[in-house]
Amino acid sequence: MVTLVNLRAYWRFLVVIYQFFPLIVAYTRDRRKYVFFGGRRRVSSETRRKRADILLESLLTLGPTFIKLGQLLSTRPDILPPEYIDVLGRLQDDVPPAPWPESKEVLEAELGPVDEAFDSFDTDPISGASLGQVYVAEYEGEKVAVKIRRPGIEALVEADLRAIRWLLPLLMRFIGQSRAFSLENLADEFAKTIREEMDYDEEARTLREIQENFEGNDTIVIPEPIDERSDDRVLTMEYLPGTKINDVAALDELGIDRTELATNLQRTYLQMIVQDGVFHADPHPGNLSVMDDGRIIFYDFGMHGKVDPFIQEKIVEFYIAVANQDVDAILDTLIEMGTLSPTVDRQVMGDVMELAIADARGDDIEQYRVNQILEQVESTIYEFPLRLPRNLALVLRVAGVVEGVCVTLDPNFDFIAVATEYLTEQGYREESVQKIIENVGDQGQKTAQSLFRVPPKLERVLDRADRDNLTVNVRLEDSRGVLDKLARRLVYGIFLSFGFVSTIIVYTLEPQNLVAVGAAGVPTAAVAVLLWRSFRGPKGIKATPQFTRQNLRQRREK
Repeated sequence: MVTLVNLRAYWRFLVVIYQFFPLIVAYTRDRRKYVFFGGRRRVSSETRRKRADILLESLLTLGPTFIKLGQLLSTRPDILPPEYIDVLGRLQDDVPPAPWPESKEVLEAELGPVDEAFDSFDTDPISGASLGQVYVAEYEGEKVAVKIRRPGIEALVEADLRAIRWLLPLLMRFIGQSRAFSLENLADEFAKTIREEMDYDEEARTLREIQENFEGNDTIVIPEPIDERSDDRVLTMEYLPGTKINDVAALDELGIDRTELATNLQRTYLQMIVQDGVFHADPHPGNLSVMDDGRIIFYDFGMHGKVDPFIQEKIVEFYIAVANQDVDAILDTLIEMGTLSPTVDRQVMGDVMELAIADARGDDIEQYRVNQILEQVESTIYEFPLRLPRNLALVLRVAGVVEGVCVTLDPNFDFIAVATEYLTEQGYREESVQKIIENVGDQGQKTAQSLFRVPPKLERVLDRADRDNLTVNVRLEDSRGVLDKLARRLVYGIFLSFGFVSTIIVYTLEPQNLVAVGAAGVPTAAVAVLLWRSFRGPKGIKATPQFTRQNLRQRREK
C-alpha cells in the first residue's frame, strides 16, 4: 500500500511540476534575467495578476487538494503579494459531483445497504465540494442531510501532500527567509487542516461543541448530527432548509430586519472567536441561510479553527485599540502576537494604520470598515517582516468575509460599533482599563524601588571610572551586512590599486610583451568589475514605502 502511495506521489509530483513549469521559469528569470546571468527583473502589478490567473487555472486543473491549498493561500498575505490574494480569493470549492454509484459504494461500506439505512434517499446531490458532497434523505420519518466523502479522495490527498512536501525546497528558492518559514508552517498547517476536514467524526464533535456553546441562544441554529447514521466518511445531520443569507430580496419579502440579522451574525462570530475559542471558519453565503423567523443556519463545519487564550486576549486588545484609534496600541498588539517584527519601522507602519483607519472612516467619524482596514494592512504585509501565527490568518479571513456579508445585508453596517458594544457588554473593556491601572501601579512600585537601588550602583560605576578601571563592551548589530560590504570594498580597492600599479610598471618596462601586460591587467580588470558590482545595487531596490491616502486608495481599487 505504501509503495502504491509513493508511486502515485511521484506521478503527481511530475504532474504538478508540469502544471507549474511556466511559473517556475518566470520566477527563475526574475532572479536572473537571462536564467544563467544578468540582474533581477522588476515585476509589475499587472504581471503578478496575470501570473496569479495562471496559478488559479493550474490549481483548478490539479484538483481537490490544490483547490483547498489555493483557498488556504488566499488567507496568507505574509506569503503571497496582494494580487495573488485577490485572484485566489475567488477560488470556489465547487467541483462536479462524483457519480452516484461511487458515492453509494462509500455510503454502504460505512452504513450498510442504503435501503436499510434510510427510509428513502435522493441520489441527486444538493451540493458538491472537492472533498465531499451532500444528499437529502429520510430517516425515521424526518428529512436529513447526508454528507459523503468523495470516493478515493484519501489516496489522492495523501499523494498530493507528499508531492507538495517534495516541491517545498524548490519553492523556497524564490522567496525570502521569513516567507520560507511561513511557507513551511503553511505546509504543516495545510496537511493537518485537510485531514481534519476529511474526518467527519471530527466535524460532528465540532458541531456538538459549538451547539453547547450557544445553548439557549435564539439567534442561530446548528444542525444536529445523527450518530447512528454517521462515521468518519459519512455524516448524517438534521436537514435545515432556509433562505440564502445574501438573497436580500427574499429576506425583505419575509419581513426580516437585515440590520439586526447582520448584528446577530457579527456577535455570533465574536463569541466564537473571542469567548469560546472554536469557530466556524467558512462563512461564505453558501454556508449561511436564514430561517423564516430570522434565525441564522450554519452549514459545513469541516473547516473550523481554534484560538488559544493568549491570541483571544490580543484580538480583544486589537479591537479595542482600533475602536479607540490608538495606533501605538494596535502596533504593540501585533508585535505581541508575533505578527509584526519588533524591529519594524513603527513610523512607517503607524502611518499605514492611521491612513487606513482614516480612509475607512469616511465622512462620519464613527463609521469604520474593518474589511477595508484588513485589506490595507494585508496589502503591506508582503512588504514588511510579518508572520501570521497558525489560525490567526484564518481569523483575519473570517473577519473579512463576515464583514462582507454584513455589508451586503446593510450597506451602512457599523462593524466596530457592534464589536465595541459586544466587548463592553462582556466586560472586556473594563478588564482592559483595570489591566492598565494595575500596570501603572506596578510600574510606579518598580520606579520607587529603583530610586533606592540606582544611586549605590551609579556611585560604584563612577568610582571605577575615577580609577580608570571602567570597561565598556560595544556590540554592533549589522543585520544588513553593511560592515561586510565595506570590508569587501576595502579589500577590492587595495587589490585594484596594487594591480593597477603593477600593470603600469610592466607596461613601462616591457611595452612589447603583451602576455606579461595581460597577465597583470586581466586580474586587475576582474577586481575592478567586482568592486563596481559591490557598489551597484539590484534593480528595483526596496526603499521605505511612501504611503499616502491616494496611494492606499489606488492599491485598494486595483
